[in-house]
Amino acid sequence: MYKVKLPRREDGKRVKRSVFHRIRKEQEAAAPRIEARAVAKYIRISPRKARSVINAIRGKDVNEAFTILMFSPKKAARIIYKVLQSAVANAVNNFNLNEDSLYVAEAYVNDGPRLKRLWPRGRGRADIIKHRYSHITVVVRDREKEKELKESNKEER
Repeated sequence: MYKVKLPRREDGKRVKRSVFHRIRKEQEAAAPRIEARAVAKYIRISPRKARSVINAIRGKDVNEAFTILMFSPKKAARIIYKVLQSAVANAVNNFNLNEDSLYVAEAYVNDGPRLKRLWPRGRGRADIIKHRYSHITVVVRDREKEKELKESNKEER
């Protein structure tokens, strides 16, 4: 089991776990936001087919990624286009990030559940058909704020 190493108070006793997590969440909320994400779950496409498209946009600027997805003939491209649009909208509306400096930092496709169906074959046998589902995640990050954050961390050291 994963154990959290709790900090100690002045008198040497450990801080309560709930107090530790409250402090940690306050620190996370105070930290500057440089990324936003969007997740599409239970999408009816095979993860293998979606990964070929998502590999093409990983690490690219958002405008370039939109162009790649717009002109791709694959079914996965339309779905990933919507997820990327949602991630950019989250970044702009929720965290006030600049749309022009965003890039696709992370993009991955995970397996979802599988629907198993029987397909009758000859001589009374049956095959199993697996209808695969995917969970698509896209994370966009602001290049300018990322550079500022790195420079400020270097100056603190």
